[in-house]
Amino acid sequence: MLSETSTATVRATLPAVGAAIGDIADLFYRKLFEAHPELLRDLFNRGNQASGAQRQALAGSIAAFATHLIEHPDTRPDVMLGRIAHKHASLGVTAAQYDIVHTHLFAAIAEVLGDAVTPEVAAAWDEVYWLMAGALISIEERLYAQQGVVAGDVWREWEVAARIEETADVDTFQLRPADGAPAPAFRPGQYVSVQVELPDGARQIRQYSLSCAPGSRLRSITVKRVHGGGAPDGEVSNHLHTEVKAGDLLRVSAPYGDLVLGSADAPLLLASAGIGCTPMLSMLDHLAATGHRAPVTVVHGDRSPATHAMRTDHALLTGKLPDATAHFWYEDPEPGHPAERTGQVDLSDLAVAPGTHAYLCGPLPFMRAVRTQLLAKGVPAADIHYEVFGPDMWLTQD
Repeated sequence: MLSETSTATVRATLPAVGAAIGDIADLFYRKLFEAHPELLRDLFNRGNQASGAQRQALAGSIAAFATHLIEHPDTRPDVMLGRIAHKHASLGVTAAQYDIVHTHLFAAIAEVLGDAVTPEVAAAWDEVYWLMAGALISIEERLYAQQGVVAGDVWREWEVAARIEETADVDTFQLRPADGAPAPAFRPGQYVSVQVELPDGARQIRQYSLSCAPGSRLRSITVKRVHGGGAPDGEVSNHLHTEVKAGDLLRVSAPYGDLVLGSADAPLLLASAGIGCTPMLSMLDHLAATGHRAPVTVVHGDRSPATHAMRTDHALLTGKLPDATAHFWYEDPEPGHPAERTGQVDLSDLAVAPGTHAYLCGPLPFMRAVRTQLLAKGVPAADIHYEVFGPDMWLTQD
């Protein structure tokens, strides 16, 4: 994929670029938003920009892609690229925006690295960028075509048919297309983007998993109100909780996301923590509706039963399957809850069937811990799939 000359140059300069990639990403975003403030207002997540999470995710993805080109020149990191492309498609990213990113990213590289950026170095990293951008553009075009939309035109108006309180900080919003047309098909585990106009005029976007089965008459998103805990509260989640009611309209994207059920007859393990239960509930609803007969192990961790969103549905849907068990861990359980299910999720006493495919969603430390335990139990890494709510920080912490 990468030319021989550029491979040698990237290999030689990767340590220096990697050491400075955080500074490069920080300067890149400053330059980008100075030139295009509308992107921060209406496309990028302002909360992730303020926390630095998006900058870290960008840095991690570039470094990981370049490293892959050098260490595995005959392959492409399609899992990473697919995850990014699905997120981009849900935002309506277009090919032209990659030119804008290129302009400001390479201006940042030149400014941070200075004289180290010779014409040869610039040409090599330019090749890396366009290999990554070209792959993403190709995947995103395919994703748009699958939804039958023009590139970037992913948005429709949806009406809030009902709103259901799940816990003190979690509500489910049931939606239907405002134009009366059929809802687009989706696969269990996928998400949609929701764009809302905030008091300052910004039209901020967030992704929420669909928490219903694909065959449902209504589409459901289950939203946890984000409390900042010293940082600003979540802009969109708090807007939805305080301002949106039945009968209101929301701007919602076509469904995307790569955490989807694979082999129809494989044993499954669905592990979640906190609001990460939402894609798992969609999967369970689908499995129950389609008569899945292979073993299913459901694992969930939460602070308490009171904070476990859709706890009753989690148990009932598991019970509808002929060979399924649910195991719930709580840090602050009710009296009588099993001691071995108190605290953090621990799979040591759970049997994992041969051939199990595992799906994980929740905070990154939780998913890392569960993945480590699954690997120790012999589950191949390729059969462990995950979804990160927000920027994918997994790559930055390996």
